[in-house]
Amino acid sequence: MRTDSSPGSLPAREHLPAAGAGTPVLDVVIPVYNEEKDLGPCVRRLHEHLARTFPYAFRITVADNASTDGTPRVAAGLAADLAAVRSVRLEQKGRGRALGTVWSASEAPVLAYMDVDLSTDLNALLPLVAPLISGHSDLAIGSRLARSSRVVRGAKREFISRTYNLILRGSLQARFSDAQCGFKAIRRDVAQVLLPLVEDTGWFFDTEMLVLAERAGCRIHEVPVDWVDDPDSTVHIVRTATDDLKGVWRVGRALATGSLPLDRLARPFGDDPRDRDLSGVPQGLARQLVGFCVVGALSTLFYLLLYSGFRHFAGSQLANALALLVSAVANTAANRRLTFGVRGRGGAVRHQAQGLVVFGIGLALTSGSLAALSAATADPDHSTELAVLIAANLAATVLRFLLFRAWVFPDAEPPAPAPDHRLPEPRLPVSGPVDPYRTRSDATVRFQPVRPADTDPRDVR
Repeated sequence: MRTDSSPGSLPAREHLPAAGAGTPVLDVVIPVYNEEKDLGPCVRRLHEHLARTFPYAFRITVADNASTDGTPRVAAGLAADLAAVRSVRLEQKGRGRALGTVWSASEAPVLAYMDVDLSTDLNALLPLVAPLISGHSDLAIGSRLARSSRVVRGAKREFISRTYNLILRGSLQARFSDAQCGFKAIRRDVAQVLLPLVEDTGWFFDTEMLVLAERAGCRIHEVPVDWVDDPDSTVHIVRTATDDLKGVWRVGRALATGSLPLDRLARPFGDDPRDRDLSGVPQGLARQLVGFCVVGALSTLFYLLLYSGFRHFAGSQLANALALLVSAVANTAANRRLTFGVRGRGGAVRHQAQGLVVFGIGLALTSGSLAALSAATADPDHSTELAVLIAANLAATVLRFLLFRAWVFPDAEPPAPAPDHRLPEPRLPVSGPVDPYRTRSDATVRFQPVRPADTDPRDVR
């Protein structure tokens, strides 16, 4: 996992400025390897669709991944015939390598890619990139797993796709629904920051980029798509799945060890509404509660195991004190990092000292419960002791969270945003095309109440 410096902080979300004459707003990359048969129809169909429906200047880039057939010749012919098409040749294979290379060199403010088979209905392309142009989102992905998506594919691919996304949710806490759909877009200013951190050059490139973007606080927009499986796909499922699982392990390990410098990707203060200091609205309460509960559950289990071990050679009061002391130190350290997001060694000793005070309160509650049990029963069995301790620890846990939040790890005062003395940038016009390749005379949208049967991919036979 790369840990080298990224180009800088993520930019503030703003409506994209108007592009200069001849500069495309959208650059759609089509990575190909030995696709001489499908490349021509794909590019011509995509070009016709964009020329007819996309209201801004665009470009289509064919990224040839070291093809050994006639793909370079076909790509060069398309670039010669169509002014908005160009061809880029790479001497090494890898879809991720192709996307990273072309996106890094592109001057278009919105970068997208799609597979050459055009399995995704092109009507989803404008909804995909519109949130990026407006500044609402940083990345956008097509999702075949959204409720309103219409998908035609075999049971094996459906099972693999859903299993993979379950693995991502369970291991990397991913919240996006479809990492593998070959239909994605990203703002160029965001790509310039994220791409240096993405290590994979193959099929895992998409997943790694999405996970890093999500962890860095980027907003990912999902678009439900109509998608028809390509029965002639050349993707090797077993090898791709194996590489993906290796990538999940590598990224998960890097996130767990903190070797990824995602803290440097924080946005300018004020871009995220969670930065706002609103009276009466606690910041991050829901997330902190979830983190505290997870840490608390693990700490309680750790405490009970320690108590059971110490009980073999010590009395109940001493075993409880020792177990609670050890688990309290671990609990404070875990909550410091995972629940309240405090990084580095600064203040660690003070936090542990305050945590020991909280531990003393918990010790008083649990010791008092044991004393009350001993007074009620001369010789209580071990299971009764554990039950009483669990109840006492639940009460101590609630008090511990309140003390941690209000005293040990209080919310820091956010820094005031620096004044911006820059002149306002020009914005994209609301109406009227900005397209050097064509003009549009009729931008009226007409709704048709009757839909032909073949517009729904589920009608495909």
